[in-house]
Amino acid sequence: MLLGTPTGFRDFSTEEMILRKKVLGKIEKCFIKYGFDPIETPVIEYWETFKDKYGEEAETKLMYKFQDPWSKKWYALRFDLTVPMARFFSAQAFPIPFKRYHIGRVWRHDRPQKGRYREFWQADADIVGSPYPEADAELLDLTVNVFETLGFKNFSIKLNDRRLLRGIFEEELKLDNVIEVYRIIDKKDKIGTEGVIEGLKKLGLSAEKIDKIIEIISAEYRSEKLLEKYVEKFSGNKSVSTSVSHLLEILDYLGSKRQYVRFSLDLVRGLDYYTGPVWEVILNEVKIGSIAGGGRYDELIKRYSGKDYPATGTSFGVERIIDAGKELGIFKTDVKTYTKIYVISLGKNVYSSAWKIVRLLRDHGYSAQIDLMRRNEKKQREYASKKGIPILVYIGEREVRTETVTIYDRQRNKRYEVKQSELLNIISQVLQDF
Repeated sequence: MLLGTPTGFRDFSTEEMILRKKVLGKIEKCFIKYGFDPIETPVIEYWETFKDKYGEEAETKLMYKFQDPWSKKWYALRFDLTVPMARFFSAQAFPIPFKRYHIGRVWRHDRPQKGRYREFWQADADIVGSPYPEADAELLDLTVNVFETLGFKNFSIKLNDRRLLRGIFEEELKLDNVIEVYRIIDKKDKIGTEGVIEGLKKLGLSAEKIDKIIEIISAEYRSEKLLEKYVEKFSGNKSVSTSVSHLLEILDYLGSKRQYVRFSLDLVRGLDYYTGPVWEVILNEVKIGSIAGGGRYDELIKRYSGKDYPATGTSFGVERIIDAGKELGIFKTDVKTYTKIYVISLGKNVYSSAWKIVRLLRDHGYSAQIDLMRRNEKKQREYASKKGIPILVYIGEREVRTETVTIYDRQRNKRYEVKQSELLNIISQVLQDF
C-alpha cells in the first residue's frame, strides 16, 4: 500500500524546513522591528465566523467546511488570517492602534499549480484603529523592508483604492452588478484582457460600457502626476477625490521606497471585505502571480463588535515567496542540519567521556550530536559527512588520558589538538564563519 499526501498538501524535508524557518524568521524579525506583536487563532472556526465575509465564490467553492458529527454544528478551516483576527479583536479590549502579526497555515480548496497549494502559510501584519494614510504607508514600508531583507530586488507594488473603483464604476458608469465586475477584473492576470471582455459580455454589459471598463483597467501609472491627470475627468466625484488624496499621502510617507509603487486601476483584490487602498507585490522576473498583498477593511470588525474600528493589513504568501526565491537562486536548500558539531567516540571505553564533552557543548548553547548507534569511527564520520556537519570533535583513550580533544574543521581541512579546558574558546573561534 502506497501512502501519500492529498492533492495540494505537501511533506517537507529537513532541508526544506530549515529554509522555511529561515525565511519565516526573517519575516518575523521585520514584523517585530516595526512594532507588531504576535497572536494566534484556531485553525478551525465556527462557519458563522466566516460566512458572508469573503464573497460567494470563496465561500461556495474554496472553503473547507464541514458538520461536526457529534454536535451537528458547522465549522470551517480558516481561509485567511484576517477574518479570525477581526473576530479575536472584537472579543477583547486592546490599546489603539492594535498592531498584530500572525504567521500560520490557511486552507483553500483551489486547483494546485505553481505557487498555489491547498494548504499553505501566510504571514500577516495588521493595524486596527487608524483610518489615516500613515497606517497604510507603514504596511507598505514594512512590505518593502521584508522583500529587501529576503534578498529580492526586482519587485513592484501595484496600488489602487476600492473607493476609486467605486466612484468610477458605480457612481459614474452606473454599474448595477459591480461585485461581479470586480471579480472578473480580479482574474485579469489569469484570463487576460480578452477573458475579461468575455466575462463582462456574459454579465450583459453593453459594448460601450465594456470599452470604458477596459480603458480604465488598462491604465497603469508610475507617477502621481499621471494618476491625477487621468482622474481629472472625475474631479467632481467625492469617492474619486478622497481616494486619490489618500493614495498620494501614502506616497509622501514612503519616501524613497515609493520607487517600488505603481498605480494600477485593474487591481481589485477579490475578497469582499476590502474598502479602501489595496495593493499587491509582483516579482518582475518570475511568473508566479502576486507574492504579497493587502488593503484596508474598515467595516469588517464592526460586523463582529458593532463598533467602528478602521483597519488595514498586509499578507505575505510564504509558499510563493519561497518558490520564487528558489527559482531566482536567492534561496537554497543546501543546509541539511542545524547541527554544527559531531562528537566522535573512538571506542567503547571512552563513550562516557564523549558524553561529557557533548553535554558541555550543549550546555553552552552549541548544537551537537553524538553517536547513538554504537558505530565505529568510520561510520560516525560518514554520518557526519552525509549530514554536512562542519566540525568533528574526537575523543579517544589518548585524549582522555591527556585531558585533550582533537577538533577537525571539515571545511578548512584543519585539525586542532587542545586542552579540554580550551575547547569552548576554540569552538567559538572556528564557528565564527558558520
